[in-house]
Amino acid sequence: MKIAVPKETREHETRVAAVPETVKKFVNLGCEVVVETGAGAGASLPDGAYEAAGASIAGSFAECLKGADVVLKILRPTEGEAEAFEKGQKLFCVMAPFFDRPLTDALAARGVDVFAMEFMPRISRAQSMDVLSSQANLAGYKSVIEAANAYGRGMPQMMTAAGTVAPAKVFIMGVGVAGLQAIATARRLGAIVTATDVRPATEEQVASLGAKFIAVKNEEFLNAQTAGGYAKEMSDDYKKQQAELIAGHIAKQDIVITTALIPGRKAPILVTKEMVASMKPGSILVDLAVEQGGNVEGAEFDRNVVTDNGVTIMGFANVPGRLSADASSLFARNHLNFLSPFLKDGKLELDEEDDLVKGIRLTRDGAVVHPNLQNGG
Repeated sequence: MKIAVPKETREHETRVAAVPETVKKFVNLGCEVVVETGAGAGASLPDGAYEAAGASIAGSFAECLKGADVVLKILRPTEGEAEAFEKGQKLFCVMAPFFDRPLTDALAARGVDVFAMEFMPRISRAQSMDVLSSQANLAGYKSVIEAANAYGRGMPQMMTAAGTVAPAKVFIMGVGVAGLQAIATARRLGAIVTATDVRPATEEQVASLGAKFIAVKNEEFLNAQTAGGYAKEMSDDYKKQQAELIAGHIAKQDIVITTALIPGRKAPILVTKEMVASMKPGSILVDLAVEQGGNVEGAEFDRNVVTDNGVTIMGFANVPGRLSADASSLFARNHLNFLSPFLKDGKLELDEEDDLVKGIRLTRDGAVVHPNLQNGG
């Protein structure tokens, strides 16, 4: 079986879908691996490192894909790249089909079997394959580091002969994987940390990391989590009550990091312009949801915005990619961990009844088959 690892070409993307460690393991499982030249450059991985691991190097995207059985990517291909795919090839990547349905349809029409790694079911045996979690973990860490770097004061309390430096107050909005790592990182840096989420199960997690939980705790709050562990869309009444509570809290914070995402939907607004205006000059907001529209009013994709009252809203593109070496390594292991149980004597034999396969398969036999994408959804 031939595995192709092309270079990522979408803007802001620095990661690569396989690293020498995983290439070597695929080769040991009987696979042939072809890597496009320069694919690992953004993650400081030269072609020679891949060759040493047993891969061959292709000079172009089309050459890399030619004759491949499996194609491993980070992000979905561009429209032009899709034309290089061959019938019967299996593509594994983050597809974002709700935001780019025509591409999924085009690949299906070409007879490509498309698998969206971000659809990986959130069950115990899939944890090592979950690209959203592996990348969010790094994003949560990096968001605090970027905020601390931009903040004009220290993070921990410092007792000096010249006086005391007060600790920074950090507020994390959304306590998923990214939020939990942000809490842990801010705590390690010595900040006073508070956090909020609409899922009641997160309160204990927040407390276990030494932070204080902030939320309106009513009946809706107690039932605000899906079976898959995601946050539900809350009612307008709950949003109003929560906003009133949060508004008073945000005004006292030095750093606010927002992480709230709803799968397949625009990110919910958590921080209004009025809330931003209430913050002290020099305060920092990091919007980790900016790529899906943003949680902060006034946030702009790939820009740091300084408001009239001196608050900086940071809207980084591809935060995991700012740690490209580690992000690539974890994503590559996610790919390996999913595929390796289905590799038999160098051939990929997917069990179509397996919950993981059914969970991520978007297309088969020229048609879009994932239930969440039926009827044009």
